[in-house]
Amino acid sequence: MERSRRLDSSGELTQSADIEYLLNAPLLPSHKLYVDTRPRFRPVPTFTVNLLLLLIQVAFVALTCVALFFCIFNGQEEICKQYMAPFNLRTIVVIAKVLLWLLHVVNERFNQYHHCKAKSRGYLKLYWSVRHLKSVPLVTLSTGNAAVLLIISAEDSFGSKNLYLYLIAGVLILELILSVIFVLIYAVRIYRFNRSMPRPDIIEEEYTHSSKRHMMPGIGFRERSSLEDVVEKQGDMIDYLKYHNAALSQKILSLTPEQSL
Repeated sequence: MERSRRLDSSGELTQSADIEYLLNAPLLPSHKLYVDTRPRFRPVPTFTVNLLLLLIQVAFVALTCVALFFCIFNGQEEICKQYMAPFNLRTIVVIAKVLLWLLHVVNERFNQYHHCKAKSRGYLKLYWSVRHLKSVPLVTLSTGNAAVLLIISAEDSFGSKNLYLYLIAGVLILELILSVIFVLIYAVRIYRFNRSMPRPDIIEEEYTHSSKRHMMPGIGFRERSSLEDVVEKQGDMIDYLKYHNAALSQKILSLTPEQSL
């Protein structure tokens, strides 16, 4: 009995000593914790790439129209054949269009990757605002490829010899107009986002709600939002919070040995 009491008393003394050591341990500077755990803004590097690809498409359409003008309208078809041999004008245009389409495929994957990274960092509004815009140029060129294939397959049905070339040029110009509109809208949104350097959406919402002291009509709901959008946005927000909590846990574990020293 006496031995057990001694063990208990020694155990209590050891435990109290450990607690006292933890309470009296020096704390880490607050500025160090703040700097290391504060979300760092990382711009979305798709602005320049999309504008460069748009310029390539503009140059392709312009060169195609110039080639059609000199080789068809001016009657210099024989001279053009000498420079384009062993290919003809139609083959060169189709090959160039396929290469341009492949560049758009790579660019769409590039955009998707960086927007998923921005989404994981908490920028959900940006992801939702451009989720369709970033893929519209690829869809436009894919539709144009189908139209060009249909025109070439019906080449023998046209009365004029070069009518199918004019139709292909019309498809290219229509693709360019649609691509310019949507790429510029997308580029403006990305430029404004990178320039404003916002904090993650959940931090901005907490700051706005605390300053306005505005009560929402329901937990997790927003006005003028469908139930499906609300559920999907909440899922994205939960994923970001899980990622952020995991990062903070890793940071706390890495700082624990420093504090014990």
